[in-house]
Amino acid sequence: MFSSQIRKLDLDISASVTSFEKDSRRILKQIRPNWDTDKICFKVFTDGFMNSMFGCYVEDNVDDLILIRIYGQGTEILINREEELEAFSLLSAAGCAPPLYCAFNNGMAYGFFPGIPLDSESVQDPKIQRLIAKELVRIHKVQGPRTSEVPPKSEYKKKALSWLEAIPSHYDDPTQQIVFEKEIPPKAELKNELDEIVRTLEGLNMDVVFSHNDTFLKNIIYNEQEETVHFIDYEYASYNYEAFDIGNHFAEFGVVDKVNYNPYQGHRYPDKNEQFRWLRNYLEYKHEAEGSPAITEQDVERLYVQTNKCACASHFLWTLWALVQTQYSLIPFNFLQYASSRMTEYYKRKKEFFHLELPTT
Repeated sequence: MFSSQIRKLDLDISASVTSFEKDSRRILKQIRPNWDTDKICFKVFTDGFMNSMFGCYVEDNVDDLILIRIYGQGTEILINREEELEAFSLLSAAGCAPPLYCAFNNGMAYGFFPGIPLDSESVQDPKIQRLIAKELVRIHKVQGPRTSEVPPKSEYKKKALSWLEAIPSHYDDPTQQIVFEKEIPPKAELKNELDEIVRTLEGLNMDVVFSHNDTFLKNIIYNEQEETVHFIDYEYASYNYEAFDIGNHFAEFGVVDKVNYNPYQGHRYPDKNEQFRWLRNYLEYKHEAEGSPAITEQDVERLYVQTNKCACASHFLWTLWALVQTQYSLIPFNFLQYASSRMTEYYKRKKEFFHLELPTT
């Protein structure tokens, strides 16, 4: 297990993707001064939507791998990097994140969790599902950043509003603009949808906890040898409704490399029976951690309603995110089509779940 006593360095270094090996060596000289620079190896990771990621290790010790992340262009519009560093540090101290070694001008360097990311097959494994639920309980028990609001409030509305305001009124690319006008509602309509979502979530009487907020399958690492699951990438971690991480996870259940919510083309949104098993695992681990009484079927039903409405909120939030990315990201990915897919799924799931009522006591 990683030590939580590692002290983060702040380095006045700016790294570039075009010179990442040279820049990485400057960073590694500070955090791994004993490494033989002639034996340092580099691995480029290509799965990220936001940043550039490189793995660094000495050729005879792959286990001591350091991840160096260079922030993507325009990502500061979506992410508060100071808040991310604080969240990373808090999660690391709780054993829910690897050690954070340093922050530099446009990125950070940290450890890694060995294992493999989940995919649409492994996420259906009941044993892995139990591990995911258990680890989410651990994250939700982390004492988050200090806040002026006691108890803390969900930051969903604040984040969604900031992203909504960052969406351009017009895209420079004429093809994107045509798709935007055809497939995405006007900003005023998006604001109305957000208001309805916020009212709905506020009426569900949910606990507010420190949350990961991006429970995408590739952000979940399974270590078969140790039989553990860990979450990575804490850019969006903040206070949120307890059921949001779960609903977000269910919304991403069958989406890995292809963004496609068509159930006839491979997407799986877990049915009620599977959700009940999953949610029961979560509640059992939660009650075990809190020492509270055994859960009831009514507890599971309540979390089911909360989770599926949060899944709708998740689709809406990532729609806004993708519309901002469409304007600013240099990554070769069709963010506008992604936004359209999430918006369509939001309306579909809203029709299915927003009418659900909480069980009566």
